[in-house]
Amino acid sequence: MSSDDPKQPEKLSAFEKWRRTAMLVTGLGVTDDERLDYLVEQTRLACEKKKLQFMQRSPGVVFMLNHLRAAGCELPPSNIICAPCDRKSAGGFDPQKGAIALCQGVFYGDAHMENAMMHEMIHMFDHCRFKVDWFNLRHHACSEIRANSLSGDCRFARELRIGSLAFTKHHQDCVRRRAVTSVSRNLMCPDKATAERVVNEVFESCFKDTRPFDEIY
Repeated sequence: MSSDDPKQPEKLSAFEKWRRTAMLVTGLGVTDDERLDYLVEQTRLACEKKKLQFMQRSPGVVFMLNHLRAAGCELPPSNIICAPCDRKSAGGFDPQKGAIALCQGVFYGDAHMENAMMHEMIHMFDHCRFKVDWFNLRHHACSEIRANSLSGDCRFARELRIGSLAFTKHHQDCVRRRAVTSVSRNLMCPDKATAERVVNEVFESCFKDTRPFDEIY
């Protein structure tokens, strides 16, 4: 092929793009920081793609989006942010910004990510509908109980996967355990014993409250 072929620059550009991608994937010919940045960005892009799929096709996520809208709290895709974070959680809700964070790279499957989205959306629903004071441990505990119960976090298969399963009342036990862990991280909570006490005080009434669902999802 002659050097003046107009297609030649495009082919070279495509080849260089492929070559650069191969270098970043394998780590050959690039620095560790360059490869790490590339892998983090690819993880973010995968998370963003899956997020949009859930917002369009997941019955639970679409249901929560509709009820958030009805409560006066729109949740556009730009307010669900995929980002690196520590391994202690799969996501978070920022009440001041009305935004949800998804911890890219920590999900072990689609169901885990879907549950995390719904968990944070339930927190957002509680904040919009019930005006939660997140520094009030009883308020926080109630929302954690509801989010863990209604999001799918404590389904039988999920508990079996992490090896924490009681064959009687496993759902309630899981909800209680996860709520205590979350409340323990509240800046206003002095210790785990306080978190356990507060969760126990509000557990019965908050566990029964399945709004906006008719029953546990």
